Amino acid sequence: MTAPHPFPAHRDGGQVHLRLIATTDLHAHLVPYDYFADRPTDSVGLARAATLIAEARAEAPNTLVLDNGDFLQGNPLGDYMAYEHGLRSAEVHPVLAAMAAAGIEASTLGNHEFNYGLDFLAKSLATAPFPIVSANVVINPGPTPSDDRTLVPPFVLLDRRVTDGAGQTHSVRIGVIGFTPPQILQWDHHILSGHVTVRDIVATTAARVPELRAAGADLVIALAHSGLGAPDPVEGMENAATALARVPGIDAIIAGHTHRVFPSDDFDGQPGLDTLRGTAGGRPAVMAGFWGSHIGVIDLLLTRGAEGWQVTASASEARAIARRDASGALVATVASAPAVLDAARAAHAETLAYIRRPIGRLTAPLTSYFALVVDDPSVQIVAEAQRAYVAEMLQGTQHEGVPVLSAAGPFKSGGRGGPDYYTDIPAGDLALKNAADLYIYPNTVRAVRVTGAELREWLERSAGLYNRILPGQPDQMLIDPRFPNYNYDVIAGVTYCVDLGQPARYDLPGHLVAPDAHRITGLCHDGRPVADTDSFIVATNNYRAGGGGDFPGARVETTVFTSPDTNRDILIRHIHALGTIVPPVPATWRFVPMPGTSVLFDTGPGARAHLPEVAARGITEVGPAPGGFLRLRLAL
Repeated sequence: MTAPHPFPAHRDGGQVHLRLIATTDLHAHLVPYDYFADRPTDSVGLARAATLIAEARAEAPNTLVLDNGDFLQGNPLGDYMAYEHGLRSAEVHPVLAAMAAAGIEASTLGNHEFNYGLDFLAKSLATAPFPIVSANVVINPGPTPSDDRTLVPPFVLLDRRVTDGAGQTHSVRIGVIGFTPPQILQWDHHILSGHVTVRDIVATTAARVPELRAAGADLVIALAHSGLGAPDPVEGMENAATALARVPGIDAIIAGHTHRVFPSDDFDGQPGLDTLRGTAGGRPAVMAGFWGSHIGVIDLLLTRGAEGWQVTASASEARAIARRDASGALVATVASAPAVLDAARAAHAETLAYIRRPIGRLTAPLTSYFALVVDDPSVQIVAEAQRAYVAEMLQGTQHEGVPVLSAAGPFKSGGRGGPDYYTDIPAGDLALKNAADLYIYPNTVRAVRVTGAELREWLERSAGLYNRILPGQPDQMLIDPRFPNYNYDVIAGVTYCVDLGQPARYDLPGHLVAPDAHRITGLCHDGRPVADTDSFIVATNNYRAGGGGDFPGARVETTVFTSPDTNRDILIRHIHALGTIVPPVPATWRFVPMPGTSVLFDTGPGARAHLPEVAARGITEVGPAPGGFLRLRLAL
């Protein structure tokens, strides 16, 4: 059934309904399959989103389908193509082939497009079946952004024939411009340093939009691989999609990067955003989740006047490929599009063989259901692999003998990933997919040298995950849902306690906001209190060492070891070397006891089967939680 025209009162000649349809942050999720769990899933997949795209196109007389970047990397299919299969001459990357099959007509570069290196990126883009643009990734900077030589074209002009309300056709020239977070220079410093630079998003927008208008663009659509952040521009801001709306000449904004959905009540009250009208900075905007979970739809009413086509009305929405029923179970809203399944078929089959390769054996389950609330072996095994590798690599260097610690975190721990987004590896044979489940990103190993003072502040930054807890009060919510789980680090090799009665020392972006607060207590190394002047090596990854998350002590200048090896490969070698893995019993951190106090946290329903393993830690079941999660209680 065709949906009603969104602008039923306007069917005159000279008025055009143009629908923009968008995906973002696909991260190589082509089919509805969870490679880490090695089973189908209804929550992801471009194939499902493509069905929604087709439905949305059928509802409107004039459409344009766009993608907002982060398409090449993000799951084992992306890794398989980059590390195992490679790209032969004239071969179209299956992700790009599937995107074309879904109807996508243009895209931009996300930050994760660079993870596999510039050579692989160039090979992937060489045969792209649609234009891919980015205005602020520069290989030869000029005096102004308009003089830059960019890595890919800064924008593209798409000439389209559109039909107005009276059935007459018109020509409309649509300018599509793209932007990438400037922070890629930190996150992939080892890949990009000396090869590209990245301009500020808002400044580049202001310089380039007049070029588009001068070239005849009737409309300008911004593909901002950037989140909906503060409305006032700040030089180099990562989440600049709201701020760039202030630039004259922008007609609509496709946002992304933060894996959120807009419009939605998640953004109620955020300055610069109108969740009812679906606008950012007064401009029509949309953000379509991640992994193909949603499509974004912006309906524009274009009216032709003396100065050309103008946007005179708009509406925005996000449409989901699945929903939760009353019991919390995930229910698909659409079937997969056959054309996308066909485009992905060979790569999917090869990826399945790739992830099922045996690499070791596990004597007990490894899960991440409780990794945010207790010291957890699923984090410890990654930390041990990193620490052993870096210690070996530093032998014979000036840093030999400096204590080596290791920062690791529970990447798969629910949050925006949903109640199924947890590691759950049963005892028995370990396959490559399990290592990818424990370490989901293609990061490379780094090591930084920090002082004891910086080490303590690093842990304080991580402890911002938790809400402040009032002593003696029952059932307070423990975890701040706004805090990204990938910014939660446990540092193995020391012991420490977290005092939840203290306020967070750092806010969500990493600014010091409570200088008198100290959540980290009892920080010791080898049983001795850590002094501010002590020196340590911390094994970590290129994202953290490049300044990702703004952690004290973790930056390019403190990096003392850079490896081409990925953290996941180091983990695989560690498992191979051990053969049989006995999950470690970590003793790194704990909460400061608070008698008579309890907290609540949400985790995946799969945790229920593992509650006996943590009963001694004071964890008990409360019941179902919103969104399909399971709510548990922890006695402090």
